[in-house]
Amino acid sequence: MGPAPARRAVLRAAALAAAVPVLPSFAAGRAVAAPRSGAGARARGAAVAAPSARAAQPFALRDVALRKGVFATKRALMLDHGRGYDVDRLLQVFRANAGLSTRGAVAPGGWEGLDGEANGNLRGHYTGHFLTMLCQAYAGTGEKAYADKISSMVGALTEVREALRRDPEVLGVPGRFGTAAENVRGSHQYVDLPSGVLGGATDVTLSTRVKPAHDADWARIIDCGNDTSRYLYLAARNADGVPRFAITTDGPGGEQGINGTAPLPLDQWSHVAVTLKGATGTLYVNGTAVAANTAMTLDPAALGTLRNHWLGRSHFAADPVFAGAFDEVNLWSRALTAAEIAGLQDAPAADSPAGAGDLVSYTFTETGGSSIADSSGHARHATLRRTWGRPSHPGFLAAYPETQFSTLESMTRGDYTVVWAPYYTAHKILRGVLDAYLHTDDTRALDLASGMCDWMYARLSQLPESTLQRMWGIFSSGEFGGIVEAICDLYAVTGKAEHLALARLFDLDKLIDACAAGDDTLDGLHANQHIPVFTGLLRLYDETGERRYLTAAKNFWGMVVPTRMYGIGGTSTGEFFKAPGVIAGALSDTNAETCCAYNLLKLSRALFCHDQDPAYMDYYERALYNQILGSKQDKADAEKPLVTYFIGLLPGHVRDYTPKAGTTCCEGTGMESATKYQDSVYFRTADDSALYVNLYSASTLTWKQRNITVTQTTDYPREQGTTLTVRGRGAAFDLRLRVPAWAGSGFSVTVNGRKTEADPKPGSYFSISRTWRDGDTVRVSVPFRLRVEKTPDKPDVQALFYGPVHLVARDSAKTYLRFGLFRNAALSGDLLPTLTPVAGTPLHYTLDGVRLAPFFEGTQDPTHAYFQRSEPKVVFGTTDSGVANPQAPDGTTLLDDIWSAAPFTDKNALVARARAVVDAWVAAGRLSAADGTKVVSTARRATYVA
Repeated sequence: MGPAPARRAVLRAAALAAAVPVLPSFAAGRAVAAPRSGAGARARGAAVAAPSARAAQPFALRDVALRKGVFATKRALMLDHGRGYDVDRLLQVFRANAGLSTRGAVAPGGWEGLDGEANGNLRGHYTGHFLTMLCQAYAGTGEKAYADKISSMVGALTEVREALRRDPEVLGVPGRFGTAAENVRGSHQYVDLPSGVLGGATDVTLSTRVKPAHDADWARIIDCGNDTSRYLYLAARNADGVPRFAITTDGPGGEQGINGTAPLPLDQWSHVAVTLKGATGTLYVNGTAVAANTAMTLDPAALGTLRNHWLGRSHFAADPVFAGAFDEVNLWSRALTAAEIAGLQDAPAADSPAGAGDLVSYTFTETGGSSIADSSGHARHATLRRTWGRPSHPGFLAAYPETQFSTLESMTRGDYTVVWAPYYTAHKILRGVLDAYLHTDDTRALDLASGMCDWMYARLSQLPESTLQRMWGIFSSGEFGGIVEAICDLYAVTGKAEHLALARLFDLDKLIDACAAGDDTLDGLHANQHIPVFTGLLRLYDETGERRYLTAAKNFWGMVVPTRMYGIGGTSTGEFFKAPGVIAGALSDTNAETCCAYNLLKLSRALFCHDQDPAYMDYYERALYNQILGSKQDKADAEKPLVTYFIGLLPGHVRDYTPKAGTTCCEGTGMESATKYQDSVYFRTADDSALYVNLYSASTLTWKQRNITVTQTTDYPREQGTTLTVRGRGAAFDLRLRVPAWAGSGFSVTVNGRKTEADPKPGSYFSISRTWRDGDTVRVSVPFRLRVEKTPDKPDVQALFYGPVHLVARDSAKTYLRFGLFRNAALSGDLLPTLTPVAGTPLHYTLDGVRLAPFFEGTQDPTHAYFQRSEPKVVFGTTDSGVANPQAPDGTTLLDDIWSAAPFTDKNALVARARAVVDAWVAAGRLSAADGTKVVSTARRATYVA
């Protein structure tokens, strides 16, 4: 266990102080240390240099090429999606936030837009995922189409950041009579008018030409007032969707108003005017009087001196900012006649009988800058502003205002409708732009990534330790994903001391200390909020050598695998951890959030770098070949990646590949998973003395350090083995082949056709040491067996596996299917003979008329991932003894006890085992002697598959 939290804070501060003696204030930014020696340009697909602390090191994606097989087939679907998708749609929310033209693009929707769940408070995350997916696609294929998209996105994000650094600038667009100014929806922009625009008038006319872009209620065209008690406004829509003018000195209850009769059409120019003359107020739309109030006692003069005069902004904080364009705004200190109002329909005010407003007249001829000229002659020029002010640091980059980050700092409990994981979203963007640099050497992307971390450090380093601990412990709102890993990877490039210090500011001490001490406190925690924390801790261990980070990560992994793991490799129920060992009791329609499997794979991979325990790669195979492959639908789609969010494991569940209208966190990680299937097939030792083959997957490795290639030729898992061919001369190294823990007898290896003498042990690495010659071939045979995995809390609820493949039943029933499997079990203990193969369809079988198929097939068939084991009678080799299968108090049946000794060398060995078990059960009073005799006799008479 590491030092106490207070002590850690002192050590952290001391380390930073030693590296960077003087740091400017928050607003001024931060001094930086010189970059590390050697940081700079990287080749396509190059990863961050593996830390020296890692005994095993992965290969870059570009060094491992997928060959024809199940992974290449799945990947092709995602490559097509990435190649064809319009990235301007993903950039829409970024450009809108910066007040830039969105180029007519429509955001994808779902979580990635302004109208999605929780007001779109997670927008921007999916763009980061997509950028990483493109980078991985480019690394794996070298296709220029992906590089072009990456460059386009990096360029756009650079423009966005530059716009966020400046005051907002007028966005000129075509108007009704010339140029207009657009406030893009999502820009939070409004026009700040100077005092005096109302001129203390009693009679007044307000005239404007607007083009609304959104139908939000209560968006203001103009609002003049002090607060929510004394004001006047013209709203494009009230609660009934029609224009409304109102004036009050006593808040909403005292409003004297005029309501229109029809909504203003979206994306069309409408002229709206209000005249006040004596007790009469009249509302005009497109030159026609649509409503009047003849009992008005208030006028602008009655409001006195007002503090604020705004176009597009309301004094009520919950009201939306007006989205759309202004062509003209004029105010006169008199009530125009109906004829003068009508004359404004066919010409600008200055060219109409009314003339330009004598109080103010804005024609919006500007095409840039933040100042809007007044042509009334009073020089009451206006200023374009943002409701949320300016960024606190120039590195800020997001698709929503910085208020998401500042609000989090004062929150004590999560509320995703207010703040939804801003640092999680920052992680996805940071990861995306950092990957763009690593894979394409675009220095603009590095500048974006470094700037984001400079900005985060400038913000977070000013907060008390107690505030940080509170923030990171808040469910959902405080979630920060894998940001620590990304920051450490950036630090490996920049060498900036602040970047390493920033990574440590995300320490969630309560969780780290508990896991380092081996205390399981996961029950009830949000699973995916915490899994990537530990991948980040491993990177911190790489950079700092602080042992508690490594210990905590190892212990955490052991708390999840296997005690909180479903057969397909996933975890969580409704996104949360349950108590250890609760599997059958946790089954629901919201199991196995796909992000959890994605992050557990990353954690397993990172742990393997430090400890080459084959258990990490046994898990990797399980989750990759089952949940991850099965989370991608076997269907092409230009609009959606078609990836699951939850995977329900209750009977009859149908996978949803377009959850929550798309663009969820899991679809983001799903895009990434489908373009990096090859990332853990091979590892090398740090000194290049050994090569680990972790996964049997059709692929070709280019091992540059050894100047050789290793090609796997296989259709695994449809084929039970693989052939490796080494090309290149004179390379001496150990070839370490993973022997899966599920592998039974029969796993064998030949080199150039000659069988090796050693006996491979399941759950280990089988090593071949030699000087390899060009063309050497290694054949690995991995015989599959059908086996079951029992749930720990309800042993009769079981999952069915054939080798690494989780077989599921395809059936629409909503209750557990009941299967017996011993009826034709082989002497080896293999249960496969009980199933009937489906001709021409590998890995498909039938049992009692029900189709069994691999989970990795991305269909929408109703499936049963778990079934209920039922062995009512004692049957051997399809021969029924006529005896009911008795059960011990712990749930073990007679047949369970007999077959637990498999494999049997021959039939006599099985009969001997049956006799011994029967004698014990008869002695225990669980079986009559007569029935025992029938059982042994049947075992002797039956015919078995070897």
